[in-house]
Amino acid sequence: MSERAAPFHCPYCGDEDLRPHEQGHGAWECRACSRAFQLKFLGLLAPGTSSNSDGGEEI
Repeated sequence: MSERAAPFHCPYCGDEDLRPHEQGHGAWECRACSRAFQLKFLGLLAPGTSSNSDGGEEI
């Protein structure tokens, strides 16, 4: 993939005025709330490991 994936909104304030941050790959800054954050791809989940499964304990 040649282009980086861009977030649609700030995870803190919800504004859409985001720009790439100088710090590196996956780093973004929000112009509305002056926060910087970083996105990171962790990997693919194996089949059956979704958090929506019925196999867990109920609290």
